[in-house]
Amino acid sequence: MNNRQLFLQHVAQTSDAPLALEIEKAEGMYMWDAHGKRYLDLIAGISVCNVGHCHPAVVEAIQYQAQQYMHLLVYGEFVQSPQVAFATMLTQHLPENLSSVYFTNSGAEAIEGAMKLAKRYTGRTEIAAFNRSYHGSTQGALSILGDEYWRNAYRPLLPGIQHLEYNDFSSLELITNQTAAVIAESVQGEGGVIVPQREWIHALRNKCTETGALLILDEVQCGLGRNGTLWAFEQHDIVPDVLILGKALGGGMPLGAFIASHDIMWSLTNNPVLGHITTFGGHPVNCAAGLAGFKALLHEELIKDVKAKEQVFLQHLKHPAIKAVRSLGLMMAVELESFEVNKKVIDYCISKGVLTDWFLFASECMRIAPPLIIKEEEIKWACSVICEGLEKVLEK
Repeated sequence: MNNRQLFLQHVAQTSDAPLALEIEKAEGMYMWDAHGKRYLDLIAGISVCNVGHCHPAVVEAIQYQAQQYMHLLVYGEFVQSPQVAFATMLTQHLPENLSSVYFTNSGAEAIEGAMKLAKRYTGRTEIAAFNRSYHGSTQGALSILGDEYWRNAYRPLLPGIQHLEYNDFSSLELITNQTAAVIAESVQGEGGVIVPQREWIHALRNKCTETGALLILDEVQCGLGRNGTLWAFEQHDIVPDVLILGKALGGGMPLGAFIASHDIMWSLTNNPVLGHITTFGGHPVNCAAGLAGFKALLHEELIKDVKAKEQVFLQHLKHPAIKAVRSLGLMMAVELESFEVNKKVIDYCISKGVLTDWFLFASECMRIAPPLIIKEEEIKWACSVICEGLEKVLEK
C-alpha cells in the first residue's frame, strides 16, 4: 500500500472525502507535496500559522527546549520557565484584568476550562452562546456550538445551554442573574466572518456586567493579529472577563489558553482542590514555540500591514459570481451562489496550487485566512486563480 492508502486505512477519518494531499515540506507561505508540487497556503492551517510555516525562530525554540526538558509533571505543579515567560509576555499585552493564564492543549480544551471556571466562580449553571458559533468539538464545546446539524447526533448534551442570535438586541434579554457566562466569538468564524455591530457588542458587555454573568470572548480563530489588531476585542473597544486563545497561539504547535483575572482564576484552586487539571496542557516545548511565534509577530510588525493586505484582496476579488466579501483584516469569506459552485472553485484552485476551503456554517463561502506574512504579489496571484476558477466553473 502507498501512503495515501495507508492514511485511509489506518488514520481515523473525519469525512468520506478528505483532501488527502501528501505534504512533505512547508515553509513560509508554501507547502510542497510528495510530487514536488507547491501550494500557496490561503488558510494557514485554519488560522494557525500566522507567522508562516516553520518560522526559523519557532523551530529554533522547539529544538532548544526539547534538549532542556519536555514533560515533567502534570500542569501547574512545577515552575517551568517556558510557561512563565509566555504567560508573562501575553499578560503584558492584555488589559490589566486578564492577568492569569491557564494553558491547555487546544482551543476546545480552553473552552471547556472556561465553562467550568464560570460555573465555579459565579455559582450559577446556565450558559448562553450564539447560533452559528463554533467553539470546538468536545462534549462541552459541542453543547454550546451554534448549529443543530452537528449537535443533534450526540445528544444528550450539557443541560442549561441557551443559544441566542448574534447581533440581535432582543436576544440579550435572555441573559439573567442565573447566567454564569455568555460565550461569543469576537468575530464569528465558521458562520462566514460575521463582525459584531459595535452598539450590539457594547450592549452585550453591559448586560453581562449588569447581571453578573462573565463575558467570555473566543478568539481562537481571530486572535493574535488576524484582524489587524493583536486582539479583535480591541477593535470593539470592550474587555472580556475571560479570553479564549488557541490555533496561532502555539506558533504551529498545539496550544490553547483561557485567561482571566487572578481573582476569578483562583476559584479553581479550592473546593475542590485541582478544580481543573491537565497532563500536557502548557507543554514546555509548545510554550517555547508559542513565545517565539508571539515575539516574531510583534518584532516583525506583521500586524501593521494586515489592513492594507485586506484591501489588496478586496480590490482583486472582483467577479460577477462573487455575491459578497465579508472581512476583518486577513479573515475573509467570499460568498458564492452555492456550496456546489464553491467546492468546484476550491478544487480548481488546489489544482493550480492555491489552497483554500469553506466554512462549516457557510458552505457557500470560500475561506481566506492566509499567514500574515503573505506578500502583495502573492495576494494578486491568488485572486487571479480564484477568478479564473470561477470562469472555468461557470462556463460549464
